[in-house]
Amino acid sequence: MKKWSYIRNKLENEYLAESLRGHIGYYVTTYSRSPDHEGRAAICLDGREILKGNYYNQWNKAELYPHDEKYESRMKKEHPFMDEVAMNLGLFDQRSFYQAFQEFHNQSIDESLTSENLLIKIFALLDRRVGKRRLIKMKSEILKESEVIQLFYSIRIKAEGMWTCPLYPPGGNN
Repeated sequence: MKKWSYIRNKLENEYLAESLRGHIGYYVTTYSRSPDHEGRAAICLDGREILKGNYYNQWNKAELYPHDEKYESRMKKEHPFMDEVAMNLGLFDQRSFYQAFQEFHNQSIDESLTSENLLIKIFALLDRRVGKRRLIKMKSEILKESEVIQLFYSIRIKAEGMWTCPLYPPGGNN
C-alpha cells in the first residue's frame, strides 16, 4: 500500500478537477494507540467534513445496516460494501478509503464512474478527466443515483459554474 502522503497528493493534485483544488480535501488517519491501528477517513469541502467514516461506527451502528438479500455478500467482502447505507451511517474507515483509491487508481475513469463502490464513484465525479460535456450528459443518470452521489455531483457542477442543473439551483445553500 502506498503512503498516505502519496495518495493524498494524487487525489488532491493529480486527479482533482482544477475548479475544486483548494476546496476539496481528503483526510485519513490511523489511531496508533488503538489495538488494531484502526482509524477514520473523511472528504472535506472548504474545511467542513461532508462525508466521514470511522471504523468504530461499524460496531456502534451495525444493527442499523439492513439485513436484506445483499447483506451476506456485503459482509463477506474484505472491506465494507460502499453503498448509500454505509455512507450515511459512516460505516467505512481508512482501510475502505485506501482500497477504494487503489481500485480507482488502477482502472479507467469510465469504470470508476459506473462502480458500485460509492467512494470510487465520488473520486471519479471530482476527477479532472470528467469534463463539463460529460457532466451535462450525466445529469439524467445522476437523478437516479443515491443522495451522496447527487451531493458530490452538485458540488462539482457548482465549482464548474454550471448553474442550470436542477440538483443545484443558483442561490442554493449547498
